[in-house]
Amino acid sequence: MKKHLKRCITCLLLTALLFLSATFCVGYRRYVSIRSNESMTLTIQAIQDDASYTPLNAISKDFINAILAVEDPHFYTHKGIRIAKIVEAVITDIIHLNYVMGGSTITQQLAKNLFLDQDKNLSRKVAELFFARDLESALTKDEILTLYLNIIYFGDGYYGIQNAAQGYFHKNADELTLDEATLLAGLPQAPAVLQLSDGYEAARKRQLEVLDAMLKQALITQEQADIIRYQSDTSEINT
Repeated sequence: MKKHLKRCITCLLLTALLFLSATFCVGYRRYVSIRSNESMTLTIQAIQDDASYTPLNAISKDFINAILAVEDPHFYTHKGIRIAKIVEAVITDIIHLNYVMGGSTITQQLAKNLFLDQDKNLSRKVAELFFARDLESALTKDEILTLYLNIIYFGDGYYGIQNAAQGYFHKNADELTLDEATLLAGLPQAPAVLQLSDGYEAARKRQLEVLDAMLKQALITQEQADIIRYQSDTSEINT
């Protein structure tokens, strides 16, 4: 019985190893193929040339703190990839026999949005890691964050924080209040579900997670969080 169990475990481990090796090869080939056909410099330049491109110093500090807190609190200290989060994501996916958990840093999310599609599979994740490495080598952290904030999707057709701020609140990205900033910071997780036109209640619940993340990192006070948490909702949102 013990020998049979041992053989089964060995077979499972070998199968998993072969699967991961094959996935790595497919993902790497995908990266090489795209990298040889697309110029990173030209791709980035096209974003920076857009009329709505907004520099980091023209974006609300509250929003920057909020998005970092909820999406990637270690952004300024990691090298674009967090191995522990990737391992956690892979284990979660294996347990659920599905692609459940992302585990992506902001650099990885930028890589995905710049060069890859939205397919949820491990080979895409492998390609994403290589692109993240390239971005970290070519750009500063502030440059990566600025690009990310200019291309992420907030729902309702709004790409980039400037478009979202103007579209939802009729103001520029540097004029957002803490309430508005934390509300918007929660949307990129699932914009199709959280977009304010038809997912407002869900977006407000997500906002509480953003506030908790900021509290945990001492980016706001309990009083500031409570004012938003228990406020009478008088927000003027264009939907």
